[in-house]
Amino acid sequence: MARIGVDVGGTNTDLILETTEQDSIGRHVFSHKVPTTIEDQSIAVMRGILELCAKAGISTDEVQLIVHGTTVATNISIEHNGADVGMLTTKGFRDILHIGRHKRPHNFSLHFDVPWQSAPLVRRRNRIAINERVLPPHGQVETVLDEAEVRQAALTLKSRGIEAVIIGFMYSFLNREHELRAKAIVKEVMPEAYVCCSCEVVDVMREYERFSTTAMNAYVGPRTSHYLTHLSTQLRDNGINAELRIMQSNGGVATVESCCERPVSILMSGPAGGVMGGHYFAELDGERNIITVDIGGTSADISTLVDGQIKIMNPRDSYVSGHPVLVPMIDLITIGAGGGSVAFIDAAGGFQVGPRSAGSTPGPACYNRGGQEPTVTDANIVLGRLDPDQMLGGDLKIDPQLSFKAIEDNIAKPLGMSVHQAALGILKIVNNNMALAIRSNSVARGIDPRDFVLMPFGGAGPVHGPALADEVNAKSVLIPPAPGITAAAGLLTTDLQYEALRSLLFNLNQANDANMLRLEQALLGMEEEIRQQLRNDGVSEDNMRVSKIAECRYDGQGFELRAQVPEGPINRDVIEQIMADFHRAHEKDYGYCFGDAAVEVVSLRVIGNSKSEKLAWQPLQAAQDGDSQKAFLYERPTYFDNGEMLPTPRYDRSKLRAGQYVEGPAMLMQHDSTSLVPPGWVGRVTQYGNLIISRI
Repeated sequence: MARIGVDVGGTNTDLILETTEQDSIGRHVFSHKVPTTIEDQSIAVMRGILELCAKAGISTDEVQLIVHGTTVATNISIEHNGADVGMLTTKGFRDILHIGRHKRPHNFSLHFDVPWQSAPLVRRRNRIAINERVLPPHGQVETVLDEAEVRQAALTLKSRGIEAVIIGFMYSFLNREHELRAKAIVKEVMPEAYVCCSCEVVDVMREYERFSTTAMNAYVGPRTSHYLTHLSTQLRDNGINAELRIMQSNGGVATVESCCERPVSILMSGPAGGVMGGHYFAELDGERNIITVDIGGTSADISTLVDGQIKIMNPRDSYVSGHPVLVPMIDLITIGAGGGSVAFIDAAGGFQVGPRSAGSTPGPACYNRGGQEPTVTDANIVLGRLDPDQMLGGDLKIDPQLSFKAIEDNIAKPLGMSVHQAALGILKIVNNNMALAIRSNSVARGIDPRDFVLMPFGGAGPVHGPALADEVNAKSVLIPPAPGITAAAGLLTTDLQYEALRSLLFNLNQANDANMLRLEQALLGMEEEIRQQLRNDGVSEDNMRVSKIAECRYDGQGFELRAQVPEGPINRDVIEQIMADFHRAHEKDYGYCFGDAAVEVVSLRVIGNSKSEKLAWQPLQAAQDGDSQKAFLYERPTYFDNGEMLPTPRYDRSKLRAGQYVEGPAMLMQHDSTSLVPPGWVGRVTQYGNLIISRI
């Protein structure tokens, strides 16, 4: 039997297959890459799965599980080509999505853009006010829902060809009856529309963020749902009856049905897989302080893991395409820097690289698919850091002359420099762009990179690793054994996971018996909801793990931090433990806490996951004398950052064993990536095949 991880990137779709039995030469893990089909990601996904099964020598009916990281929802939000969305909201609050928080995106700029106004998820004419009113603090009904208005609004939206409708009433997090009834009426009138309520998407206070999250859910919903159901059908039509699971932004996986209902939960599906994969391979060799840098063809995704913990982004920072989205996301930064990033001279004569990418079509100039602009990949080709005849093991045909010409015509001649100087400039600029992002995710948050290992992966990551480590002063570089498919491998290390979120506001210091009972009942209800979702997916009670979280703040603060809720009945001791954990979290994030200050719980979160089988990566045999000679391939000239050209040996990384040392200059070749060891650096192969590169 077999499991497959499929990660779709902007340039390539990466796949990994793990079988329970080894083949004739002892392998049980196989990898593959195919160009991403931007017009329909499922084409490349299906092609890759079928080719990978053939490569592994198994039939498609042996595949039990497919875990998929997709950028469909992300691309819709970035490209602003989602559904036409209509909204029903409480009378008097029609313009909340336009007003937002009265915050300027850039306080001191006169030329800033306000995304929620310039590119609204719901146009004003499609936001219709409805007579209804629920009152805080307990959700009593003051004005009964006007069902006739709801029906008329639905008819109006239907006549306008609206594809998706959201219902967002002011205090639905206290009483959801009006939203659910309005949804039922809209579904009667518009049975083909994608309809969702704010209480089902994110059941918390803060109406602007709640409405924005629900609007994003509907904006990406129709196309995302179509893609996921179409892919499921494609799998069945090709004789693959495996379970299909989708990577979520929080690092867990969910079923297709769940993701169709809440596609907002997979907006960061693709980058999340890379962080999970980096965490997995670093843990194999005991590295717990790491900065992951997933550099693909289009972007670089950066995340900092302290003491082996994957950090979830603070809700105040959770924005997608400029819109607040209150769903749990792994804390990461994405910038437009990858192998396909285009180098150009701007209107002011400045030398720039990215964020625009050549993608897979036409791709870098050297791909000979019609691209004439120079990219980062072209620069690496010109400098000898990538060998044209070894790209994807020789499967990808490259013309180095096209790289030379693209850099010469577009950069070198206009700036009066040599082609090699221009190529080095391209790498210097893109590395600086990534270094700035790494510092913003580490130094700007009080984390010292000198205590961390930089972990570059993705097809383009390992060739940039040492230069990036130098820029940010990381202590060393750790390159996973399969850097080009690390994100896909991460998909096979994750658990099936669901989360429930609910607002419950009161002062913990003054918690009385009634408040503690409310807290306990809310947690029990949410836990049962999560357990039922897991039961529906066939997870047994023994394989369920449930954790409970209180999201707290000091009285008067604007946003919350997470505090663990201990198991057992809620009593005064438990309340004290929650507050103590919140104080520790505040100290960790901000460097201080107020131990005597009042602590307020704002919302509760219950996370349930299943114990799933993890990718079983096999350790390497110990190195023997002469292994370096066996791994040696050939020698070619290579340019390094100081402009010096040195003859540089190439080694087959697959033939290096645990404990092997490789002194720079050297390049380690493998099918999915190339790792660079510069002069003055040394690479060491670890027990599990990680490559640690450090200064001599």
